[in-house]
Amino acid sequence: MATIVHGFDWPDRFVVGTVGSPGARTFYLQARAGRELVSVAVEKEQSAVLADRLDEVLDELMAEDGNPFSIPASAPDGLADHEPLDQPVEEQFRVGAMGLGWDPSTAQIVIEAFPVLDVEAEADAEGVVEVDPPEALVVRIPVGSARAFAQRTREVVSAGRPACPICEVPMDSPDDHVCELPDEFR
Repeated sequence: MATIVHGFDWPDRFVVGTVGSPGARTFYLQARAGRELVSVAVEKEQSAVLADRLDEVLDELMAEDGNPFSIPASAPDGLADHEPLDQPVEEQFRVGAMGLGWDPSTAQIVIEAFPVLDVEAEADAEGVVEVDPPEALVVRIPVGSARAFAQRTREVVSAGRPACPICEVPMDSPDDHVCELPDEFR
């Protein structure tokens, strides 16, 4: 069966956002072009890693001699998006794997998201199982938008419950949090 690709080249909007309150939030990658809207559920940690990796890729490109692609060091003014997710938020799929690439022909970052696969397939002679995902989200964004996306994503991730400075577990409230001190703190 062929993979259904939800493709967005130069989307009107591409963001990470949440639904729910801290401690019970669901994270989404959401892309919109015109009236087409796709939302895929993603883990908080996947969002954070995506933002970090995006900045790493952009920093590497920026460091090339003469910065041939005019990569900005930070999100350009006017690209910040602090609005909530577009409604309705209807989960297309839950992300299992992601890919990140660079297209020098268009100077765009390419972000791919694939669903969690529940597969029982037979391996080939070398033990490799090849499975085509039923669908994918593929978004291509310019470098300034990528910086703004990474910045917003970090803000959304950090807007949750504060982490305990000792055990790093999210705390609902400092008064109710109990953790075991590591030996070096005793």
